[in-house]
Amino acid sequence: MTMKTSQNQLYGWLLLLPAIVFLVAFTYYPTIATLAKSFFSQGTALRSSEFVGLENYEYMLEDEVFWKVAWNNVIYAIFTIPTSIALALLMAIWVNGHLKFKSLTRMSFFIPTMLPMIAVANIWLFFYTPEIGLIDQISSSFGFASHNWLGDPDTVLGCIIAITVWKEAGFFMIFYLAALQTLSPELEEAARLEGASRWYYFRRIMFPLLMPTTLFVLINAVINSFKLVDQLFILTKGGPDNASSLLLYYIYEVAFSFLDQAYASTLTVVLLGALAVIAISQFVFLDKKVHYQ
Repeated sequence: MTMKTSQNQLYGWLLLLPAIVFLVAFTYYPTIATLAKSFFSQGTALRSSEFVGLENYEYMLEDEVFWKVAWNNVIYAIFTIPTSIALALLMAIWVNGHLKFKSLTRMSFFIPTMLPMIAVANIWLFFYTPEIGLIDQISSSFGFASHNWLGDPDTVLGCIIAITVWKEAGFFMIFYLAALQTLSPELEEAARLEGASRWYYFRRIMFPLLMPTTLFVLINAVINSFKLVDQLFILTKGGPDNASSLLLYYIYEVAFSFLDQAYASTLTVVLLGALAVIAISQFVFLDKKVHYQ
């Protein structure tokens, strides 16, 4: 019995070994290495890297570009997260009802999610191009002047937000649609018999039952709002004057354009810490409102 138990344990660890190797190689080790590197200076061919303690973090607090990029990311998250989630919920409710061409509508909503980020950026680049872009072509027919949407600091971040909402809403819709299909139709029938309106049924019955899905979608939306690089690289490269630059793109610039991996590691640690705090806060404060069936 003991030998058989040992063999089963060995088989279990062998089955877990590939996952453990990937987790250590691509998650735990890079995280620890990044944290350690944030306490060292950037080495050069003539001077080796030296331990500098919190000097990189002090420099970050004085970095005006970092604060501008961080504020851009806050604005980007504030507008993309609730908008994409609300739109996803509305689309899921719509396609879950009695609708003609339901499958076609679902597919049309989900298509933006299947497109690669590079393809999405190029499609919207055609929309935003001054004079010849689709938006300017439509606006010019109403007598409006041409506008450089991606070259104006006042409009460039809004353009990036619109692209993100367009791409992510269909992805989140799938989770809401799956959750809606698990709800018993008897709940809605009972609510109608009691004279409840659609809004009352949604607010007091449907949405509370969708809270586990909402929590899952919310965490994914927050993470996605801090990891945008592809679209910025194609559309704006963070310009003009860092008006569209976000934290992860700034980290990319510092690491691969400025070749300062020590400071990039510092920014990465701060970003990971912020995401961890946000995720934990979401679980702590929203878990009380989640109703698990």
